[in-house]
This record gives sequence, C-alpha cells and structure tokens, in this order.
Amino acid sequence: MPEAGDGQPAEPVEVPWDALPAEQLEALVESFVLREGTDYGPREFELAGKVAAVLRQLQQGKARILWDPGSESGTIVTADTLRRR
Repeated sequence: MPEAGDGQPAEPVEVPWDALPAEQLEALVESFVLREGTDYGPREFELAGKVAAVLRQLQQGKARILWDPGSESGTIVTADTLRRR
C-alpha cells in the first residue's frame, strides 16, 4: 500500500474529470453507477441515462473523481462530500 512520507497510508487524490481519456472516464462512471445501486425513485433509468447524469454532474462540478493510491481504484463523490473532508 503506498504511503505518505510519514508512513501513513496516502490520502485519496482528486483527479479532474477532463484529465482522463474518454474511454477511461466512461468505464469509471459505468463502474460507479453499477456498484452504487442507488434508488432512483418510482421511475427506472437505463444505464446510459445514469451514466449521462453522472457525467453531467462531473462537468458541472457537482461530483468529483477521487483516486485512492492505497487500493489503486477510483470513485466518484459529490462535491459537498469532498468539501466536508
């Protein structure tokens, strides 16, 4: 597990959504949408619609991408969640 200079696990790093190649960004968003299993209310949405909604949130700055060097994985969080960290 990568460590910071003080021997502690490295903190997650924010990655700008537009720094990722399009294919990688779409794969990350699809993975996020599929694992979240969020309740979208009485109306069901197709995967493509969910992915498009998350991409819009990233572009608008309402969601952010975090890379965790310890697990070597990325996730998406709301900007509000990131500010509270």
